[in-house]
Amino acid sequence: MSHPLDTSGSRDPGFDTLAIRAGQTRTAEQEHSDPIFATSSFVFASAAEAAARFAGETPGNIYARFTNPTVRAFQDRLAALEGGEACVATASGMSAILSTCLSLLRAGDHIISSRSVFGSTTNLFSNYLTRFGIEVSYVPLSDLEAWARALRPNTRMLFAETPSNPLTELVDIRALAELAHTHDCLLAVDNCFCTPVLQRPLSLGADLVIHSATKYLDGQGRCVGGAVVGDGERVGKEIFGFLRTAGPTMSPFNAWVFHKGLETLPLRMRAHSASALTLAHWLEKHPAVEMVHYPGLASHPQHALAARQQAAFGGIVAFEVKGGREAAWRVIDSTRMLSITANLGDAKTTITHPATTTHGRITPEQRVEQGIREGLVRMAVGLEDPADIQADLSRGLDSLC
Repeated sequence: MSHPLDTSGSRDPGFDTLAIRAGQTRTAEQEHSDPIFATSSFVFASAAEAAARFAGETPGNIYARFTNPTVRAFQDRLAALEGGEACVATASGMSAILSTCLSLLRAGDHIISSRSVFGSTTNLFSNYLTRFGIEVSYVPLSDLEAWARALRPNTRMLFAETPSNPLTELVDIRALAELAHTHDCLLAVDNCFCTPVLQRPLSLGADLVIHSATKYLDGQGRCVGGAVVGDGERVGKEIFGFLRTAGPTMSPFNAWVFHKGLETLPLRMRAHSASALTLAHWLEKHPAVEMVHYPGLASHPQHALAARQQAAFGGIVAFEVKGGREAAWRVIDSTRMLSITANLGDAKTTITHPATTTHGRITPEQRVEQGIREGLVRMAVGLEDPADIQADLSRGLDSLC
């Protein structure tokens, strides 16, 4: 077999090179593009070889629930981009969070989570993990003192989305990691909004990085998947062991789509960020808009932190319009090009009303705590011409003036 990425030279490969070359091992067919291994099982040369594989005495493929070359290629490439030792790919972003928690926590343990996490994450923590005796507390994301006050003797994990969904709040990852490690806790960071192109939490001290691969890693809204990246012990053994037994497995086809998506991830994330910044500046000046939430704006409360912690500011822009839900829905319904959908990270710009979609299943009190008001609109800026996105938004926004 040949190896497309030769790391034996005088310098380590650059990030953009890793995005294209890492994780690929050509077969004897010498294919240039990556193959899809659409098989549920693998054949052994002998009964002895099968026994050695199942016992973990020799490496190799066993069964596609937990070993598949296409999935492994995606895992290896994402681990290289995040700077981690190991990656486990899962069936969805939520199954990545579930696998992490059920692998590394037990009854009686305590999680501290930021309040401003994805609505399904809140439901998973509050409605399901608590059934198994895992306690959960919520704190404001950027308030390090609140994180410290919430610590208990049984706290085992701190969980944060930064930037958050949908208000793009941030926390100082390095400071939060120091707090976690001082109290013998793990820090898990959902890096969905930034991807390793814009932010590498492991290099800032986090222990685990979680992705919904469905979003920017794919980049075109084609497949659902998730991933956890970290060290060889927790991710490579503990979380992998859960995946092997419980089976929240990524399919080979989806892994192939994500693996190819990573090749263009650096270009896309830079383009998303540039267009989002342009539109955020325009929205901030529009008379129908009360507030714009975007880390690239000087008005954002963590703008300085974002400039220090991230390579750029990302593609998510949330803005509040005057007039509450009725006005927000008018803006959304007046668009003709933008896609009205709750997914994000797509080449196509998407727009949604968080209070009734992504965060519609949490309680009204939780929405108030998270700052998700009825006039809030979330836009995931795609790769179209920014002037066309602006024109499409103007149709509804101008009607409110």
